[in-house]
Amino acid sequence: MVRRAVGYIRYDTDEELKIMNELYNTLRLYTNFFLPSMKLKEKTRIGSKVSKKYDKPKTPYQRILECELVSEEIKKNLRRMYETLNPLLLKRDLDILIFL
Repeated sequence: MVRRAVGYIRYDTDEELKIMNELYNTLRLYTNFFLPSMKLKEKTRIGSKVSKKYDKPKTPYQRILECELVSEEIKKNLRRMYETLNPLLLKRDLDILIFL
């Protein structure tokens, strides 16, 4: 995830490590709370043709809220965290950190 954003250049200094950690934290929040993804529900092979069916695009945050295996306390903490986040500010911070 981070390497896709910054590339595969070697980062050696403590300052670069600090920036990479900040980038990871911001990218983690932006990806998990605001970027929807499609998950494969079913894959069927008929001869040489493969047919795939996907679930509706949802963010990982939405998937956790829908999951019955996750406790209400964790969901409550995630909701509180979500309320404090602003996707525009996160994206702006990501752009700034990537170009440092």
